[in-house]
Amino acid sequence: MYITSVPNRGSPPCILLRESYRQGGKVCKRTLANLSKWPHGVVEGLRALLKGGVVVEQVENAFEVVRSLPHGHVLAVLGTLRKLGLEALLDRKGSRKRDLVVAMIAARILDPRSKLATARGLDQETAFSSLAEQCGLGSVDEEDLYEAMDWLVERQGAIENALAKRHLKDGTLVLYDVTSTYFEGRTCPLAKLGHNRDKKKGKLQIVFGLLCDTGGRPVAVEVFGGNTGDASTLGNQVRKIRERFGLKRVVLVGDRGMITQARIGQDLQSVEGLDWITALRAPAIRGLVERGELQLSLFDEQNLAEIASQEYPGERLIVCRNPLLAKERSRKREDLLAATEAELEKIVKATQRSRRPLRGEAEIGLRVGKVLNRYKVGKHFQIDIEESRFHYERNTGKIEEEAALDGIYVIRTSVEQEVLSAEKTVGAYKGLAVAERAFRCLKTVDLKVRPIHHRLEERVRAHVFLCMLAYYVEWHMRQALAPILFEDDAKDVAREARRCVVAPAQRSDRAVRKAATKRTEEDLPAHSFQTLLQDLATVVKNRMRPTIPDAPTFDKVTELTPVQLRAFQLLGIRVRCTQ
Repeated sequence: MYITSVPNRGSPPCILLRESYRQGGKVCKRTLANLSKWPHGVVEGLRALLKGGVVVEQVENAFEVVRSLPHGHVLAVLGTLRKLGLEALLDRKGSRKRDLVVAMIAARILDPRSKLATARGLDQETAFSSLAEQCGLGSVDEEDLYEAMDWLVERQGAIENALAKRHLKDGTLVLYDVTSTYFEGRTCPLAKLGHNRDKKKGKLQIVFGLLCDTGGRPVAVEVFGGNTGDASTLGNQVRKIRERFGLKRVVLVGDRGMITQARIGQDLQSVEGLDWITALRAPAIRGLVERGELQLSLFDEQNLAEIASQEYPGERLIVCRNPLLAKERSRKREDLLAATEAELEKIVKATQRSRRPLRGEAEIGLRVGKVLNRYKVGKHFQIDIEESRFHYERNTGKIEEEAALDGIYVIRTSVEQEVLSAEKTVGAYKGLAVAERAFRCLKTVDLKVRPIHHRLEERVRAHVFLCMLAYYVEWHMRQALAPILFEDDAKDVAREARRCVVAPAQRSDRAVRKAATKRTEEDLPAHSFQTLLQDLATVVKNRMRPTIPDAPTFDKVTELTPVQLRAFQLLGIRVRCTQ
C-alpha cells in the first residue's frame, strides 16, 4: 500500500491511496481511497507510516476504528468451500438463496447454533463475524434461512449425484453406516421412539444414514423415521448407488448390524455387480466353532486366516484375532461382572435385614432385573429367587465359553480373492471407523447436528444435509491442515510399518512427537481443529476512518502470526491486509 500523486491539469494533484498486487503474472494496481481532501500533514503522516516510519504528532488520534469483525476463520472456511467448487455444486447460477446456504454451511463449522441465532450472526446489524459481508448478504432473518433450506432440500439429489460423480467410480468401495439423534418436540412425522444411541430416555429421535468414500469423505445422507431399524435402511442405499449414482460395480461395506443375512438375501444377492463386506455376529462365530469349521488352534501362530463354511456357500470368511482386543474385552467383562455382583449383594442384604426385609418373588425379581438390564451381563449369572431369599452365583461355563472367543472376529464377504486379498478385505471393513468419526463430528465434536427443533419433515432433512455439507468442507480442511493439527499427517508411513492389518493401528513417530511436545515439525504450536479456528478468528477485519470531516473509510486486516500464515498457506488461501 502506498500514496501517489496524480497530476490534474490546472487543478491541484489528486492524492490517492493505492495497493499493488499480482494477477496472472502481471503487477496490477487498485485505488483504495481518495485522500485529496486530507490535510497535508495527515497525508504525509500516513505516507511515513506506510513506509515503516513513526509519526509522533497526532498518530494516536489520526484514525478511529468504526467496527471490528472476526475475519480469519471466515476466510479459511469460505476459501476452502469455494476452492472445492461447492457453490457451483449447489447451483451454477448465483442467487441469494445459494449465498444463504453457503453462509449456513460455513456458520455450521464456525459456530453451530440454532437458525435464529445464526440469523443474528449473519444480519449486518448484529453480525458475529465477517461471514455475511463476505457472502454479500445484507439484512438476514430466520425466515430467509428457512426459505433457503427449503430451496436446498429440493436440490439434494442433484448435489449428491455430483459428489458421487466426483468421488466414486465403478469398482470402488462405499462405506455405509447409520446413527440416530434425539429430537426436541413431538410434532415432526420423522420423530419416533426407537433405539436411542444418545441414552436420552423418553426422547423422540430420527435416524440418518451416511454414505462415504474409503477416506471417510461424505457423499450422501438420508434421514429416516426414529423407529427405523438399521438394516431396513440398506435397500434405499442400494437403489441410490445403482440407479441415481449409476455405479455398475461397487463393494458396499457395512457393519454386522447393517448387512444381515436377511438384507443379503433381499437387497444384495439379486443385484448384479454389487458385492459387500460385513462381519458375523457372536452367535454365528460360536456356531462355526461348534461345527468344527473354525479351529481356535489356527491362532497359535497367526492372527488371520481364511476358512470355508457350508452355512455361507460362495462366500469368503476371514477369521481374525486381536490379542489386545481380547485382553480389553476380558477386562471389561470382569469389571461388569464385579459391578453387577456389588449391586446384587445389596439385594441379598435387603432380604436378610431385620427391619422391613425385602419380600416377595415379584419385588425381588423387579430389583434384580433392573441390575441385570443396567450392566447387560445377566447371562453370566445363575439366579435363584424365592419368597424370602435371593441367591446368585457366576455361571462359569458361560463365562469361559464367551472368553474363548475374546478378540476374535470374522469378516464375511462376497468379493473374490482376485479382487481383494484377505488383508485388504479386513482393512476395508476396519475403514468403517472413518464413518464413525464422521458421526462424532456431526453429532458432538464440531457441527452439533443435535438437538433438532425443526417441526417440518423437509426442514429436518435440510438441516441434516446442511451438516453433511459442512462436514464435507471440514474433512478437506482437516486433510490440508493436518501438519499443524494434532492429526497424524504421516498415516501412510505408520500403515506400512504395521506388521499385520489385524493389529491395532499405530500412530506415526511424527504424530507421537507432536503429541508429546505440543509443537509441529516446523516448531509451531500444534492445534486441534477447533482451537485453530479460534486462533484464526483473532485475525480481525477493522473498518478504519481518518478523524477528518467526510473522510472515506477503508478496511485493515490484522497482521498474521506465523501459525496463521502457515494455516492459510496450507489451505492455499491468500489474505489481503487491506480491502
